[in-house]
Amino acid sequence: MKFFTYILKSELDGTYYYGHTKDLAGRLKKHNDGKVRSTKSKKPWILHYHEMFDSKSEAYKREMFFKSIDGYILLKNKNII
Repeated sequence: MKFFTYILKSELDGTYYYGHTKDLAGRLKKHNDGKVRSTKSKKPWILHYHEMFDSKSEAYKREMFFKSIDGYILLKNKNII
């Protein structure tokens, strides 16, 4: 089974959301259906970027890295965000 770290971009205001999941398409649908409390006010969302991992813990660690200042700098320097 594969796991994903993903970055969504709000089409409403251009903000980003970081997460991890094992079902990328299903998770995006939940965000856009308003079933995720933290993102329902900024829908619709598009999948902006993702990475694939072999374990849930790797995907979670990458999500936490993206949420750190070092992760932010990396994403900015690579023109991902």
